[in-house]
Amino acid sequence: MVSFMVDRRPLTVPAFRRLWVASLVSAVGGSFSVVAVPVQLYASTGSSATVGAAAVVSFVALAFAALGTGAIADTRDRRRVLLAGQSGLAVVYLALWVQAVLGGAPLPVLLLLVAGQGLTSGAIGTTSGAVLPRLVPAELLPAANSLNSLVRYLGYILGPTVAGLLIPVTGLATLYLCDALALLVVLVAVHRLPALPAAPSAERSHGVVRQVLAGFRYLAGSRMLVAVLSVDLAAMVFGMPSALYPELAQREFGESSVGLFYAAYPAGVVLAGLGSSVFTRARRHGLMMAGAAVAWGVAVAVFSLMTSLWAALAVLAAGGAVNFVLSTFRNAISQTCTDDAMRGRIQGALTIILVGGPQLANLLHGSIGALIGPRPTIGIGGLLTVVTVLVVLRVAPELRRYAVDPPRETTAESPRAATP
Repeated sequence: MVSFMVDRRPLTVPAFRRLWVASLVSAVGGSFSVVAVPVQLYASTGSSATVGAAAVVSFVALAFAALGTGAIADTRDRRRVLLAGQSGLAVVYLALWVQAVLGGAPLPVLLLLVAGQGLTSGAIGTTSGAVLPRLVPAELLPAANSLNSLVRYLGYILGPTVAGLLIPVTGLATLYLCDALALLVVLVAVHRLPALPAAPSAERSHGVVRQVLAGFRYLAGSRMLVAVLSVDLAAMVFGMPSALYPELAQREFGESSVGLFYAAYPAGVVLAGLGSSVFTRARRHGLMMAGAAVAWGVAVAVFSLMTSLWAALAVLAAGGAVNFVLSTFRNAISQTCTDDAMRGRIQGALTIILVGGPQLANLLHGSIGALIGPRPTIGIGGLLTVVTVLVVLRVAPELRRYAVDPPRETTAESPRAATP
């Protein structure tokens, strides 16, 4: 029943299928360091501030790599760029394993490895987004993005859970080694991808900085892309109240409920992913994205009114489901509305926004919540999300009207046949 509900059409494309199966392996076995690194940092320093500083180091490195790699991916064979990023991450995991076997590294070395992890992750995320439209045709992009997101969120849930159980049993070194070994499966899949050379219109004569600036000019000049990013930022920044979960739990529902709040959203995401065939065949991508953003804002506003714990969790799970729909069509629209010669740079900008948006949301909600309380802050954030999306639709009606042609059957693997 579950396999019937998941839209599996992109798996008929051999290159995508190999890459997706590899990502399925690495989603759990390659995500242990998400827990292992903070645990080691805290154990070696006894300071949560160090863990926070490492997160900042990782984000700065990721942002730098996302922009630079985006420019490189637009002028080089993307398969090779992706292979380099995955190889670099494997080297970082192996270095983490070696230092853990040797009894741990000094803090500067650990932070350097954290930076390496951020650099390679930014390169992989950016290049992967630019590669996908070259592997599957445009009408299958929602389904392909849905499958990728489903695997990613399963990794978010299962990876840290399994890592937390294994740390007392195996220690940190084994977890780092598992991450490195899982990436070998991904490296094989990337190596077997077809060649993905730069688009004929790509300009190779300019430096990376000028290429990055050209990407931002392209982004600013596209009303559709600006509208998509505006809707997505509204949903992430105004409507992501996770920073207030601890206070809300302590005041209203009991401290033990805070874990349930953090789990409800990804649970809804996974449920939506398992039922992706319900919405991935829709043609009106713009309306699906905007409608999902409005539904998310409404869910957040309703969540702020809930006095029953289970009702609040159900609303959060429903919000996670509609947010999955939002992200699925955001990716599909941004990929199809971007010229192939610019996809790397646009994906680089998207990577920064997707990682930085929730951080900005935490700062905004935490600051305002300290002044007026968690419930009013959450409710206002939900309403602002709805209002902002409606304003964007008014200013940029082309987003609401955006649709794709009816799907056609294909199992093509070559980039030429699959490029929208």
